[in-house]
Amino acid sequence: MLIKFFQKPFFLVLVFVCIPCVILAANDEITSSTSLSLQLSTRPEAKLSVTQSFMFPVLRGSSPFTSGNNIRTNLTAEISPISLAGIGEIIFTPAAFLEIDIGSRIGSGWNMPLGNGIGLNQPIGSSGGSLRKSEVSGEPFDGFQWSAWAGGALQFDMAALYPGDWNHVIIRVYNQLRFSSYTRAESGESWVLEHDDGENMNGWTLYSNAVLGYQMPLSPVLDFVGFMAEADYNLYDHSGKDYWGGNLPQWTFSTMFNFSITPNFSTTLIAQMRTRRNHGTSDLENNNGYWYQDMPISNENGKLRFVFYRVAAILTYTF
Repeated sequence: MLIKFFQKPFFLVLVFVCIPCVILAANDEITSSTSLSLQLSTRPEAKLSVTQSFMFPVLRGSSPFTSGNNIRTNLTAEISPISLAGIGEIIFTPAAFLEIDIGSRIGSGWNMPLGNGIGLNQPIGSSGGSLRKSEVSGEPFDGFQWSAWAGGALQFDMAALYPGDWNHVIIRVYNQLRFSSYTRAESGESWVLEHDDGENMNGWTLYSNAVLGYQMPLSPVLDFVGFMAEADYNLYDHSGKDYWGGNLPQWTFSTMFNFSITPNFSTTLIAQMRTRRNHGTSDLENNNGYWYQDMPISNENGKLRFVFYRVAAILTYTF
């Protein structure tokens, strides 16, 4: 068991997080910071996280595209009313317009009336042509969820080509390939994590986002406004996913406002809409606790519909 644990991808990534610290520990330009973040939203969710960051200057040149080259490592501890987790991540910036990252996460949780931290999501009863209800089962810390990922981002600031305080139009496109697993789940079994929809399975997912933003030049508080589109696409090998819509991506659209209250304290406000699968009737649209794989996709008004998701606030203090 111990040998298998050390072969897990999340363990290997955490080891690689420490490599820059070992190689570059003697560099006088290494900087570090600690940030404390509190995330709140209109959904029954809240999360407190502490992140220790180290930045190592590497492969720096004299041009504007390479003068800020660095490797940054982030080590994060998260806790919510229903879960806790540890995260390690390396972000390599070989040029101002490019970021490459790898990371891993491991966590667990518990279930309570407020929400489900972790557990198997299963149908109640046998399939007989009627809709079944779903049930989340799990005891506190009876399993762990872990994931490992690799991603890359292309980013552009128009002010790099046309210098000026009013020219900071920001464009960023990011893609990530992730493998996730819950230790209690067998192949094809669904599980819930941190009060999500409970449609996760062990396997690969593809995540993408695109950001268009503007950095405010003269505002004493509001310093960034932006719009972000996100897409999650699961790559699970599930034979029935065409029936209930498991082959469809989930889109999330966000409007973002960042306020720098002080040099150390900032607040980000986010309003979000997202897509939901269209099952044809209002009873099924609201789910009402039905087992999601029993609900067929409707083609009458399109397979996806937009709904309000949440308004969230992230308060961050950096030491």
